[in-house]
Amino acid sequence: MRASTVRLREHPRRAADRRFGVRLLAAAAVAAVSAVPFALLLVLVESRWSPLHAVDSGAARRLHSTALAHPAWTSTLRFLSDRVWDPATLRCAVALLTIWLLRRRAWRLAAWSAVTAVAGGLTGLLVKTVVERARPSLADPVAQAPGFSFPSGHAMTATTSFAVLLLVLLPLVPRGWRVVCWSVAVLSVLGVGFTRVALGVHWFSDVVGGWLLGLAVVASTAWAFEAWRADSGRRRSGMAEGLEPELPEAAPER
Repeated sequence: MRASTVRLREHPRRAADRRFGVRLLAAAAVAAVSAVPFALLLVLVESRWSPLHAVDSGAARRLHSTALAHPAWTSTLRFLSDRVWDPATLRCAVALLTIWLLRRRAWRLAAWSAVTAVAGGLTGLLVKTVVERARPSLADPVAQAPGFSFPSGHAMTATTSFAVLLLVLLPLVPRGWRVVCWSVAVLSVLGVGFTRVALGVHWFSDVVGGWLLGLAVVASTAWAFEAWRADSGRRRSGMAEGLEPELPEAAPER
């Protein structure tokens, strides 16, 4: 009788797990598909819609002048962009986090972090391929970057990566320090975008596009995770406490 009761109790959790997997993949697909019309809209905007063209050109011109006039400042921006906030560095951080979650047997949280990172990268690549926007062409460039311009891969990767790191690790941080963590994450994401425009390798609208698409991916996969929590009988978590508030004290998931 007791074994039968245990099986009955476990069945809803297994069903919730299956629905979580389907929702997680569906959320990633929705994020990728929704990027296509967004990219096409930006192609129309790129066809010299004057207000946006004025913002892009003005920001590129002013920041490029500053970069040429202050070599030390430019070297600092290049170091931050190519070393500290480089997409490869941030992806490695998320990969290490995912491995740590797997070692803790936090399977669903590990799946969420991995799918969010991969979906972000594939969505950005898809939109770049569709839009095929050229990067800024400036006299005496201070930096070079390969590939197409929209959206900024640095900005999008920073958005998804810092969101994953923040939402997973926040429950481990004392409440008094959580505002600091949010501030560091937000300032880092904004800083990544600024360096890309200041170095003349992206238009301002490229960076905004990267931020928006990154947020769309995170929102979609986080929604899937929250839906699983509801299905498995757990309370919905607020973003201020991370996706899995029980992480520090919970027993390893089976």
